[in-house]
Amino acid sequence: MATTERYRVPETLPILPLRDAVLFPDLVMPLVVGREKSIRLIDDALKGDHIIGVVTQKDAQVEDPTPSDLHEIGVAALITKMIRMQDGTLRVIVQGLTRIRIRELVALDPYFKARVRVLYEDYSPSVELDALMQQAKELFEKLAEMVPHISSDLVNVVRNIDHPGRLADVIAHSLRSVTTDEKQEILELVEIRARLERIIYILKKEISIIEVRQKIQSEVKNEIDRTQREYWLREQLKAIQKELGEYDDRQTEVEEFKEKIENAKMPEEVRKVAEKELKRLQKMHPASAEYIVSRTYLEWLTELPWSVETEDNLDVKHAAQVLDEDHYDLEQVKKRILEYLAVRQLKKDMKGPILCFVGPPGVGKTSLGRSIARALGRKFIRISLGGVHDEAEIRGHRRTYVGALPGRIIQGIRRAGTRNPVFMLDEIDKLGVDFRGDPAAALLEVLDPEQNFSFSDHYLEVPFDLSKVMFICTANVTHTIPPPLLDRMEVIELPGYTDDEKLHIARGFLIPKQLDNHGLKPEQLEFTDEALLTIINSYTREAGVRNLERQIANIARAVAKRIVEGALEKEVITPDNVATYLGPPKFFPESAERTAKPGVATGLAWTPTGGDIIFIEATRMAGKGNLLLTGSLGDVMKESAQAALSYIRSKASQYGIDPDVFLNSDIHIHIPSGAIPKDGPSAGITIFIALLSLLTGKNVRPDVAMTGEITLRGVVLPIGGVKEKILAAKRAGIRHVILPERNKADLDEIPAHIKEGLEFHFVKEVDEAVAIAIGPLEAAAGFVIPPKPGEMPAQEFPKEVH
Repeated sequence: MATTERYRVPETLPILPLRDAVLFPDLVMPLVVGREKSIRLIDDALKGDHIIGVVTQKDAQVEDPTPSDLHEIGVAALITKMIRMQDGTLRVIVQGLTRIRIRELVALDPYFKARVRVLYEDYSPSVELDALMQQAKELFEKLAEMVPHISSDLVNVVRNIDHPGRLADVIAHSLRSVTTDEKQEILELVEIRARLERIIYILKKEISIIEVRQKIQSEVKNEIDRTQREYWLREQLKAIQKELGEYDDRQTEVEEFKEKIENAKMPEEVRKVAEKELKRLQKMHPASAEYIVSRTYLEWLTELPWSVETEDNLDVKHAAQVLDEDHYDLEQVKKRILEYLAVRQLKKDMKGPILCFVGPPGVGKTSLGRSIARALGRKFIRISLGGVHDEAEIRGHRRTYVGALPGRIIQGIRRAGTRNPVFMLDEIDKLGVDFRGDPAAALLEVLDPEQNFSFSDHYLEVPFDLSKVMFICTANVTHTIPPPLLDRMEVIELPGYTDDEKLHIARGFLIPKQLDNHGLKPEQLEFTDEALLTIINSYTREAGVRNLERQIANIARAVAKRIVEGALEKEVITPDNVATYLGPPKFFPESAERTAKPGVATGLAWTPTGGDIIFIEATRMAGKGNLLLTGSLGDVMKESAQAALSYIRSKASQYGIDPDVFLNSDIHIHIPSGAIPKDGPSAGITIFIALLSLLTGKNVRPDVAMTGEITLRGVVLPIGGVKEKILAAKRAGIRHVILPERNKADLDEIPAHIKEGLEFHFVKEVDEAVAIAIGPLEAAAGFVIPPKPGEMPAQEFPKEVH
């Protein structure tokens, strides 16, 4: 360049560290020099050729830089003017000459000196460089129209520059938005084309930023204009209301909140938050969106029952009376509630229990919660968790979200108006999980007595004490509840009802309720016990009483219609006229019919809605020894069928079965209700009996049902769901139940009235079950399988085992 040609750059130069600025070749920059070393460097340079090296520091905050604090590339500069100020500092004007690279430092004191190498630009005119220069100039002119600090004189200077390298340096020096690091990066780009491309990129980015900023400013201005107009209109409206005597100053609302905060008796920590929020509210304009958010938050804080609680009725006799009035049986649940009341009389500050009622639908889990609240004299709140997938449903949304609210727990507490209600979390086994979080994880804090005294809702962001709340959860099954959550709850199982229990419930609760719902008097509609049992057995098949109540309601509606029409004045429902109102029976006692042929056995199954009986059917046809399994069976049940068949084949001669049967026949096992998936190992013994009945040609006794897992050695293993299965057997009219020997202890938990009329036979091996379900079998060579000790002759049952 021209300035470089006029001045020869020495090989060794004093190096002046420059803070937060970058000097470019051919450009002039004023400097303020205040460091002692730098002042001495300037003085010595003015005694010589006035040429120094100017290098930018990597960190402008470093007061005394070391060699590692300097960039490697800088500019050789000429000191054109120096003025010494009264405070000792120097005002210096320097002009950049050319780019230099520090090769090595030769001195550190009294200031830096270094051997340098001049970096020359390799410039060859080309069409591409001309195009880049033209684009850079156009972008710079466009930017100058958008920002005020770029003068028209500078635009003319840039327009007349004909060297691409100098054009890039001048533009980089002129842009205030370009950081020191970005300018240093441009300085280090010796190759001209790369430097121009970098400048064009920076210009485009800066123009885009300014355009977006202008768009935002325009939108904000429009919003401000609208807000100012609304404010002016509101002020006019206030003036009019004041003249009419209707003006309500904002201060009135603030005073109301102050009074509410005082009366709420909040904890000290919460009161400070509320008062701080109220001060913010006072500074806001009522028309602003933030005012509404702040006021809503204060309403939630002041309306929560921080210190309000109902007094518990600890009279055990009264509680027992209320529970008996509302629910028949359920002795275990009633016993637990009465124990809680007794302990509360002895220990006033006892934390509320966290119970989980588990049982099939319709057994009274939800209504039991209402009865407990009534017995205790507490408010009752219920929320359904079925299908809840969002954690915010429990913990609430943070106030930064539009329309944010607290979670369902805090909302329920506010509705209750007390801090010690009975809080029912219905269908807790049906919580879901998705990308919005895990509600079950959020419930861990709610249902933990060691943590819920300081439950923090995301909306409130202050702790709320839930330790006095009695939480009651309900579920149909427990295996879908996460183990950490299940561990925090005291599980109380509610089994299904027997026919006798359903009869009592219908008499004591369902019929009076439906008569009242339909405007009927007891003397207008009566049910005989036989009619109710007909409805229970022929029109409903359930563990609970929900469908039974529905059928009673159907009859009540039909009778009410006939009474209004004048067709009758009183109706007595008997087994003979039940079908008149409910249609033909929907369920039949199939056990005797289904086991009237060889190859059919009755099993006991557990389902989410309670226990049920299943019929396992087997048939044989000509084939090649294949085993066919149908009925939507799972892998475990299929393996049980394979094990049963394998055991029979291994004992074929003892059971009097021709071994060739297995080679020349295909066996098909089917479990009806094929659309319903079935799985589990407990059908193993039933499949075994069905196969043995088929292959020996002997019928299975119609009043025998069984359950148990079997092994290839013929051992019967224990199973689960004994209580539900026994209830299913009783409902189906079964008289004899075969259970694994190791399930004998489970009968202790089953009430005596459920076991009444049933005979239980506990077996260790499948051969014992054969003697009970089918009877002794003759061996192939005429050998009769000897009965085990205590067994009775064929066609008689072994002595009952208790």
